[in-house]
Amino acid sequence: MTSFETDGDAGLPGDFGLLSPVSASPLVAALAGDRAVLAAILKVEAAWAAVLDEAGLAPAGSAAVVAAAADVQRYDVAGIAVRAQGGGNPVIPLLADLREQVRNLDAAGLGAVQAVHTSLTSQDVLDSALMVLAAGAVRELLAELKAATTALASLAEAHGHTLCVARSLTQHSLPYSFGLRAAQWFNGLAAAASRLEALELPVQTGGAAGTLAAGTVLTEGTVLTPLDLADRLAARLGLATVPAPWHTNRLAVTALGDALAAVTDAAGKMAADVLFLSRPEVAELAEPRAAGRGVSSAMPQKQNPVLSVLIRSAALQAPALAAQLHLAAANFNDERPDGAWHSEWAALRQLLRLALGAAAQLRELAEGLEVFPAAMRRNLNLAGPLLLSEAVNFAVAPLLDLRSAETGLGRTGKQQLQAVVDKTLQAPAAEQAGIYRALLRAAVPEELLTDARLEELLHPANYLGQAVDISRRILAAYPEYAAGPAGAAHQLQNGASRG
Repeated sequence: MTSFETDGDAGLPGDFGLLSPVSASPLVAALAGDRAVLAAILKVEAAWAAVLDEAGLAPAGSAAVVAAAADVQRYDVAGIAVRAQGGGNPVIPLLADLREQVRNLDAAGLGAVQAVHTSLTSQDVLDSALMVLAAGAVRELLAELKAATTALASLAEAHGHTLCVARSLTQHSLPYSFGLRAAQWFNGLAAAASRLEALELPVQTGGAAGTLAAGTVLTEGTVLTPLDLADRLAARLGLATVPAPWHTNRLAVTALGDALAAVTDAAGKMAADVLFLSRPEVAELAEPRAAGRGVSSAMPQKQNPVLSVLIRSAALQAPALAAQLHLAAANFNDERPDGAWHSEWAALRQLLRLALGAAAQLRELAEGLEVFPAAMRRNLNLAGPLLLSEAVNFAVAPLLDLRSAETGLGRTGKQQLQAVVDKTLQAPAAEQAGIYRALLRAAVPEELLTDARLEELLHPANYLGQAVDISRRILAAYPEYAAGPAGAAHQLQNGASRG
């Protein structure tokens, strides 16, 4: 294989993902590699030929010839990429090769080459092709995301009452449930996936300057208009119809980029949590194990959380790529920009690849995540009853306020309880639980608060607020992304009532 030969799927040498392992997979290459881009361009050209043939605007039978010529295996991807420097985009050199293929295959002398690219411009074809490419990638991406959210919904249901600790600015804050944590991961992913699923990917046919002038000439004497042809092309390609060419209005591109970045944002949030919670000193979670994964080149004992690492790598790259799309959109000068359009292609394609790769890793992570409730409870207990200080304040401060009013003490109930906390924190950590209980008991007469009621206030399971109901509401908001034939939200509701 020479330096300009292709590998059959990934395109140019170096297009294998060697330095982007999150997207280095045959599936990603097949959906968003260079060869996939070329195949999408050819699909647009073949569909346009079919539209013209069907409308009687090209020699009868042209569509079949062009379709045969539009087989991506007939073309040298790497050679076309190099030749694209001559015209600034890959459509121009590909058209020369496509027309040659059509002439060679037109054994009946139909003049099928007349159906190739007639009245279109390069931007029409490449914009439409990138939307076709995106449509295929998004379908696969959504399938992966739905598998991941299904697994997370199951975790939320199974661990609705599994106690853990919430952390605020790195410190323990309140009792929490792992079910709610999983439901919040689900929430971010389902919301991002729903946004992506709602996108309309539009066809593009504007002609040389967006006026459809050549298309107007082409359709003269017929009942059709150039926009009719555009609608027919959209139908063949599975793209959305549009009221007008969008060649200088790039909302379709930026909206797609933002939706993809939102997916990697949500995936990155879960990955960041798993990375922390799987640290040996925390040990509340573990990634699913697989032979050869997570190994270290120097330390045989290590099991690195590689799935989360790769997901996080995608999440850290995607925002800049989405920003690049907006930067390009804001600089679409005139009716065909000088570089802004060209700067979109790589950013959009890389976003697709990162999102696809991250979603595949995320699915495996969610489906195989190991949960350790005992470690969660151990970490929850580190703060001891101090973790329930807020609950104590709500219940006890009003009682102390009444006593202060009766006895004439100057301090409010909240101030008295804060003094208990402050004194407790001066003691060594190992002694704080006992000291807090003793000081609290001394500060609150038993006639105001019984021992039994005090123990209730200091039990973390009694201060979860609406955690179970919040989880249920989250899953109910996205039933199509939840698990089970009846929906995970229904399962969670039943589980809550049993608990």
